[in-house]
Amino acid sequence: MTDEVMPVAEAGEVERSSYELAFHVLPTVAEGEVAGVVEKIKTHITNAGGSLGIEEAPERIDLAYEIVKHLEGKNRRFTSAYFGWVRFTAEPGVIADMIEEIEAETNVLRHLLIKLTKVEEAHPFYYHEALASQKQVTDVEESAVVAEAPKTEAAPAEEAAETDAEASTEEAAEETETAAEDTEAKDEA
Repeated sequence: MTDEVMPVAEAGEVERSSYELAFHVLPTVAEGEVAGVVEKIKTHITNAGGSLGIEEAPERIDLAYEIVKHLEGKNRRFTSAYFGWVRFTAEPGVIADMIEEIEAETNVLRHLLIKLTKVEEAHPFYYHEALASQKQVTDVEESAVVAEAPKTEAAPAEEAAETDAEASTEEAAEETETAAEDTEAKDEA
């Protein structure tokens, strides 16, 4: 066995990681007070020694599914919330305590902490901006719908039905003529 001396990391040189904390603020919080809840979250991050980075301010959204949270002795159901996120760097050792403090915030419905890769760090996704860029129709006038109604698949089917009906009528007429000719031939014989 060889006695190798391994280099010791300098005391105080702890590698910091990049994180993203996504959160839902309760919809019962007044719109003007949501910024105060976000400031409390950011205070928990900085108190733990984290350095704040970019963020997306919370906006109210409809949730994909109902979330139940126990508040004031009752289970309350929520179908909407204010969604936002903040990025920061911190030492991995302080994360657990910081998350405990955030979970104690009664106005936070739910949160998710993600450790970012270098690619994710370089390419942030702005949810509200992406949602706003999608064209959404809110009001539709009936006249606009009728005027711009695309030709449906039913039209070719109707035309085929008409063609089939005409063919059936012609076949029936031919059968009648054939029957009449047969009757005449019998009468003559």
